[in-house]
Amino acid sequence: MSSIKHIFSLLFLTFLFNGCATTQKIEALKPLPSNDTPMVFKTKTSLVNMPLEISLKEIENQLNKTLVGEIFNDSNLEDDKTEMKITKTAPITLIEKEGKIQTILPLKIWSKFKYGTDFMGLNDTREINLNGTITMTSDVKLSNWKLATTSKIEDFNWSESPSILVAGKNVPITYIINPTLSILKSKIAKKIDEAIENSCDFKPYVLAVLEKMSAPFLTSEQYQTWFKLTPVEVYVTDAQIAKSKINMDLGLKCSMQTIVGQKPKTSFDKTAIQFKAVTKIPVALSANIAAISTYESASKIITTNFKGKEFVSGNRKIVVQNVGLWQRDGKIIIALDMTGSINGTIYLAGIPNYNVITKEIYFDQMDYVLDTKGLLTRTANWLLQGVILKKIQENCRYSIKDNLEEGKKSLLPYLNNYSPMKGVFVNGTINDFEFEKVEITDKAIIAFITTSGKMNVKIDGMD
Repeated sequence: MSSIKHIFSLLFLTFLFNGCATTQKIEALKPLPSNDTPMVFKTKTSLVNMPLEISLKEIENQLNKTLVGEIFNDSNLEDDKTEMKITKTAPITLIEKEGKIQTILPLKIWSKFKYGTDFMGLNDTREINLNGTITMTSDVKLSNWKLATTSKIEDFNWSESPSILVAGKNVPITYIINPTLSILKSKIAKKIDEAIENSCDFKPYVLAVLEKMSAPFLTSEQYQTWFKLTPVEVYVTDAQIAKSKINMDLGLKCSMQTIVGQKPKTSFDKTAIQFKAVTKIPVALSANIAAISTYESASKIITTNFKGKEFVSGNRKIVVQNVGLWQRDGKIIIALDMTGSINGTIYLAGIPNYNVITKEIYFDQMDYVLDTKGLLTRTANWLLQGVILKKIQENCRYSIKDNLEEGKKSLLPYLNNYSPMKGVFVNGTINDFEFEKVEITDKAIIAFITTSGKMNVKIDGMD
């Protein structure tokens, strides 16, 4: 009798010891408490080529809005012995001519000039009135994101004979005025160059477009998936004039993410974006997207896969009620809460992978956690059969196909005459997404995906 009690005691202690040890080891697999530290992972940057096209008509409109009425007033006679007022009398016209801009400016010029010498007061002043059209030719370049011109007056075409005020009367001086206009030419050309530069500062428009593009937007309501673009650098090539349009290439270096779960915060910071001049930008759009699935969101999706399903072996069956996921030592731990022949939780471990055909994240090399296996051997050996594990493994997956298709569908409106602001239009095409790799962090499973395409921006009709 005492020997039976002794054996029973040993069995009880052995069970208690093994049970406690197993519990401690299984507890060690459970996720650590969550925190609010940012998710950190390495990702490739994307390069978006955006050829920019601006019609000369658009620059003409902006120039006419900037230059209204009196466009120049120099009232200081003493600095260069000349006072001058220039008034625009009709809209300015811009024409492309052999890769340059030809500007036709209707205007009136009133000028007072001082001549003679200050010695013993031997000097006098005269006023000149000019009314006509000036024709200028301008070389064009882009400087600090402003359209910069270097203009030269080619011709004066007077609608009225130039005159000089003598004794209160305008006396025609056409035969002597043209040789004396050199002092006026440089001032008028400089004024037009300044007006074009002030009218055609594109950096604010580029920043406004980037800010619109950087706002996270929902790509899949079902999976609560968001797309986020973060600009890093902006490149621009030299401006070229052809077919009454100014063309240049813009390049956007940025990071792209799709995030499953809560809406990410907007992180646009225009002061952090670098603007650089380059000679050439690759033609195609090259996008590298990080598709981020938090463990919480992935758990919810996989749990729905098990809904209404029974796993049967002989006269035993189980139903998976809930799935939990977390990362441990480079693998994903999958906790399956089940009812039926077993009421409790089993733990599996697997390596995340991607099926390029079905576009699914699945878990490869899946097996029961070793410490759990010992417990299951004593309680339900049939669960260890390969057929049951295979059936469970088939359901431990989630598709990102809909996310990718929804993401592409959501991006298309931004490439089909999209107008983030009046007078700015974006068009383009995007190819299918291609899988690159899967990585895991303490907070999420990240699928890195690439795509390519084309994009262009047109400016026409701004306020």
